[in-house]
Amino acid sequence: MSMFLVTFFVMALAIVGMAIGVIAGRKPIAGSCGGMNKMGIECQAGCDKPCPKRLARLQAQEQNN
Repeated sequence: MSMFLVTFFVMALAIVGMAIGVIAGRKPIAGSCGGMNKMGIECQAGCDKPCPKRLARLQAQEQNN
């Protein structure tokens, strides 16, 4: 039972910490722009709204072509 309480307390502390970070004005947790690209897999979904890094890279590719 004590292991459950310790685990519950640690998880609750982590959640409260993340909530305080969001309330304090920090960005909420979000995925990175290059997640699948870092592994060498290009996005198959064809995102409607790419992130700024991807948008800049696409524009640079268009200018080079």
